[in-house]
Amino acid sequence: MEAIARLRNVPTSPRKMRLVADLVRGKRVGQALSILKFTPNHGSIKLEKLLLSAVANWQAKNPDAKLEEADLYVKTIFVDAGRTLKRLRPAPQGRAHRIRKRSNHVTLIVDAYSAGVTADEVETTEKSN
Repeated sequence: MEAIARLRNVPTSPRKMRLVADLVRGKRVGQALSILKFTPNHGSIKLEKLLLSAVANWQAKNPDAKLEEADLYVKTIFVDAGRTLKRLRPAPQGRAHRIRKRSNHVTLIVDAYSAGVTADEVETTEKSN
């Protein structure tokens, strides 16, 4: 059973956040947390908290299942553009340049590997493709 966590209106451009999201897509939760912990990008802190929130949501949905035995992985993660604040910056000769302060929305889905398929088998099939 999968669990979803969403983070809305993060004041970082979507392009910068997608770079961090690509690092953890398809990884196990433990491995993804260690990647995010040691990634210097600003968005990694926000994604680390979001991943922990998704794991907590999974635990709330499955109170009888043990987290260690579940073998959770990041099934889906995507970053969409949020609202854009438009500001003006003075420019020479009475002109003005538009400054776009972008934000984004992140959606993260964690899931447990199915009972018939182990995590190692999924990783080897992904590498062979």
